[in-house]
Amino acid sequence: MNHSIYSADRSTHLKIVVVALVAGITVAGFGITARTGSDEGLTQTARVIKAGKPVVVTSSNASVVR
Repeated sequence: MNHSIYSADRSTHLKIVVVALVAGITVAGFGITARTGSDEGLTQTARVIKAGKPVVVTSSNASVVR
């Protein structure tokens, strides 16, 4: 058994490429399958939020003299 990728023969390199390709296709297929579910009840509507009066938030209890 050869434990070095540098001295491996052509068929070993081909096996590694095929296994990596199959794994990549499997992960991509799983991701597409998980994503393309039924979106029928999940419609979103745009909401408009208008700005109100400015608010000042401080963490100091000292009184301000102007």
